[in-house]
Amino acid sequence: MARHARKFGFTDSDVEDIRLAVDEAYTNVVKHAYHNDTSQVVQIELGGNDYEFWVSLIDNGDSFDPKSYHEPNIQQSVHNGKRGGVGVYLIRQLMDMVEYRKNDGQNEIRMRKTLRKD
Repeated sequence: MARHARKFGFTDSDVEDIRLAVDEAYTNVVKHAYHNDTSQVVQIELGGNDYEFWVSLIDNGDSFDPKSYHEPNIQQSVHNGKRGGVGVYLIRQLMDMVEYRKNDGQNEIRMRKTLRKD
């Protein structure tokens, strides 16, 4: 994935943002959609064009309802020593657009990063 993002012209910093967002999304799928069943399959699709790069994770587990999501209070979580619960927030901060879809029993999270040409 990182190799493909670099081919599109992303900086090392952007590549690390993409990598971390994908890692968080994958962890959420395994943990929440598949209830830690690591034998389940997660499809990963990559794509892009002249102005953006996208990564999709597709699974057949329990779906995530983005409407039920409430942004965490990061400062309070840190203060209380709470671990976890910030994956969706982090993904949204690292990527330019995040979409959740459910089609024919499959869930998809598509994360987009815009290529900034200075």
